[in-house]
Amino acid sequence: MQEFVAYRRVTASEQGRAGLDLEAQAAAILRFVQSRHGVLLQDFVEHEAGKGSDGMDRRPQLREAIATARRRAAVLVVSRLDRLSRNAALIADLIASGVAFVAADTPEADAAMLHAYAAVAQREREHAAGRISAALQAKKRAALARGLPNPLGNSRTLQPGNSGRSESAQAFAARLAPILEAYRAAGLTQRRMVEALNHDGIPTAAGGTWSLLQVQRVLARLAGPHQR
Repeated sequence: MQEFVAYRRVTASEQGRAGLDLEAQAAAILRFVQSRHGVLLQDFVEHEAGKGSDGMDRRPQLREAIATARRRAAVLVVSRLDRLSRNAALIADLIASGVAFVAADTPEADAAMLHAYAAVAQREREHAAGRISAALQAKKRAALARGLPNPLGNSRTLQPGNSGRSESAQAFAARLAPILEAYRAAGLTQRRMVEALNHDGIPTAAGGTWSLLQVQRVLARLAGPHQR
């Protein structure tokens, strides 16, 4: 009887609905294992902290899952490839580890095919981020050419005043929300959002450059006080 080790993952941007997503991953993995008449040895769950967790060194649960699968000659199973990673280098590292792994949604794919899928997914994510950046810059140029205010904001239009600081900060976050949602839809991590905001020339509320902590504070405001 084939033995399996499960690996489930949620990213920082998915934490609010982590329970539902993790349950869906568990159900998909269990259906796959049962279809193979196998047995599930252990289940590892990764909660990413939004700090560039696409490297093997930042995935302690994945390292443990790989070690367990190697020790038991088991197969590492994920619900779908993007729950493992959309980073081609990480998939290459996993292949190099010698541990057999499978994605439940594409069980027919071998290691080489999964590596190719990851490479395509990574390229699409990078292209999507580039398209968003280009679209935002085009919107900015078009507005300025017509004598309109910068739609992406600037140090005057986005800076909260000294009075009503909390209300101003919330309003600033609301104005920034469409841009952050576009970044999130493109699959950008919070760290990549920092890079994109600075690259696109979008200032912080104080008119400076972005840091990871500042992006996290804005996202927390948008999520609501009950999730802060």
